[in-house]
Amino acid sequence: MMSGRRLAFALIATALATLGRAEMVDNLNLRFANGIAAIAEDKVITVDDVRREISPLIPQLQREARSEKEFNEKLESLQDDVIQQLIDRVLIVKEFRKDDKKHIPASFIDNRIADIQAEQFDNDRSKFLAYLRSRNTTLQDYRREVEEDVIYSYMRNQQRKSTSLVSPVRIETFYKENKDRFYQEDGVHLRLIQFTRSNGENDSELLAKAQNVIARLNGGEKFDDLAKEFSQDSRRAKGGDWGWQKRSDLKPAFSDPLFALKKGETTAPVLTPEGCFLLHVDDRKYAGIQSLDDVRDQIERILVQQMAQVSQERWLERLRRNGYVKHY
Repeated sequence: MMSGRRLAFALIATALATLGRAEMVDNLNLRFANGIAAIAEDKVITVDDVRREISPLIPQLQREARSEKEFNEKLESLQDDVIQQLIDRVLIVKEFRKDDKKHIPASFIDNRIADIQAEQFDNDRSKFLAYLRSRNTTLQDYRREVEEDVIYSYMRNQQRKSTSLVSPVRIETFYKENKDRFYQEDGVHLRLIQFTRSNGENDSELLAKAQNVIARLNGGEKFDDLAKEFSQDSRRAKGGDWGWQKRSDLKPAFSDPLFALKKGETTAPVLTPEGCFLLHVDDRKYAGIQSLDDVRDQIERILVQQMAQVSQERWLERLRRNGYVKHY
């Protein structure tokens, strides 16, 4: 026989699949607002709490699901995840409050509520209070929610910070075992000077402008300085700097001459229907596996994230073992 929790969620799934969002919210408020999804410590987690977390995610689920069956499966998985997150939040707040020396200043909560009122309610207190009434929530209860949000974020961040050191040996081992992840395409740090066709200028006139710039380059002037003086493109103020470009990012008329060059070299004038271009190689990367030194910081970030995930799961498992949790 289906449990009360599964029955409620099956009904939610049916409602979500068949009703519009506004109708769905009204229906859930009417039918399920007093339903209980779980109890964590002394906190009752209602089906309405779960609905409030899930509701903004429904459009994405609907876009991703290829059938009603897949939608219902994704919805049920999301429901389980949200319930676990709400339970974990209670346990994390409890862990914070076990230490009498830790507290969140009242002024911090006041400021956070003021920010919420400005960001979500156009700084209109009457709209904010109407929202609280619609949730049947007092200002005092809402302050407690905001405080718990702050505590939850703080405790999760503290856990992440505790796993910020990665040994060089571990970085090198990861690199050796995952070299294929660090393949890079040909790349060029591109600067360009563009001469647009204006007032009916022909190719000869555009080429004359470009040759004048080339002569000054050959005389020792810097490409970025000349770009600021002559270029008619949107990056003129930045010395024609278009950053790193892969061969696949550029059309062949640009990539073929550009990728034949070395660092510091400039193409011959490139004529297109839009105008005339000089392309300059500010720096160069060649296709192949990047060196360990080039990707060391990237690997460190990957490993820190992995370690933080493992550490947080172990921490949460401990809190779950030591806390009182009951699912419905």
